[in-house]
Amino acid sequence: MAGVTEADLDRMVGRLFLDTRRQRSAFWVLLVLAAIIATAGVVADSDATVIGAMIVAPLMTPILGTGFGLVLADRRRILASALLVVSGAVLVVLIGFGLGLLVAGPVVADTNSQVAGRVHPELIDLVAALATGAVGAFALVRSDVSDTLPGVAIAISLVPPLAVVGLTLESGAPRQSAGALLLFATNVAAIIATATAVLIGYRVRYAAIRAGRPVGRLRPLTLAVVGLVVVLVAIPLTLSSAQVFRDQAIVSAAQPVAERWARSRSWDVVNVTVQQGVLRVTAAGPPPPADDTSLRQALDDAGLADVPVRLSLVYGEARDLP
Repeated sequence: MAGVTEADLDRMVGRLFLDTRRQRSAFWVLLVLAAIIATAGVVADSDATVIGAMIVAPLMTPILGTGFGLVLADRRRILASALLVVSGAVLVVLIGFGLGLLVAGPVVADTNSQVAGRVHPELIDLVAALATGAVGAFALVRSDVSDTLPGVAIAISLVPPLAVVGLTLESGAPRQSAGALLLFATNVAAIIATATAVLIGYRVRYAAIRAGRPVGRLRPLTLAVVGLVVVLVAIPLTLSSAQVFRDQAIVSAAQPVAERWARSRSWDVVNVTVQQGVLRVTAAGPPPPADDTSLRQALDDAGLADVPVRLSLVYGEARDLP
């Protein structure tokens, strides 16, 4: 893999490290605006607004800067970039929490698709984040493909999960907050890991040494810790993915059973889902209400005897109004 020039090195340093007051002020202004846009987009359940926040958000810069600092073994750069990531994340969570106080009802996964899509991260999210981090580092090294960075900003989810953390905390759903925080941590760990690998592959250390820049000793233990963090993040994601597969298997087995049960009583199945390990069946039809004992027996016969079930019945009559 080809190395970088001294000019490339200067360009990367100028882009990643906020050494001037102007750069730092721009970072915080953009982050605050991105947090407000993301929170508003989540509350409004608007994909377009959330995507706009992703493009504006500057958090990718210090995350890549952390990877760059690791490659150079520059402790000062590492600490400065990591501090920006942590303090920026805290700020976004606080903004999300504060704006959540202005919303009439709770903003939670049950009623908001933007929240639901960010509180149950899976292993595939880590895979996507690893690829996105590699693209971001590649675009950073290669100035001729730097126009792909807006696409990288859209592909990776940094500010929206933090907004969800604040909103769900304010709504009294700490478990959902933990899920959104795990998604953010997954993205950060993946970006740092793949950025470190790409920058090492492009011989950034060699370019820095040749240019007379201060470069510390890159210890194998440092790289091992980066890899270990990714592995630690992957553990809960793997467990979550396994749970999703189990829930899908339960729904697939229960759906036809519930539909046969409902049809035999002139009812219709509205929805079959699994939430927190409980199979939830919603059915609608005319009075009298359908017999739930026969549904339980049918599910037991289908091999779902160990699955708790909650049946919601909506009954009444329909009339055409003139």
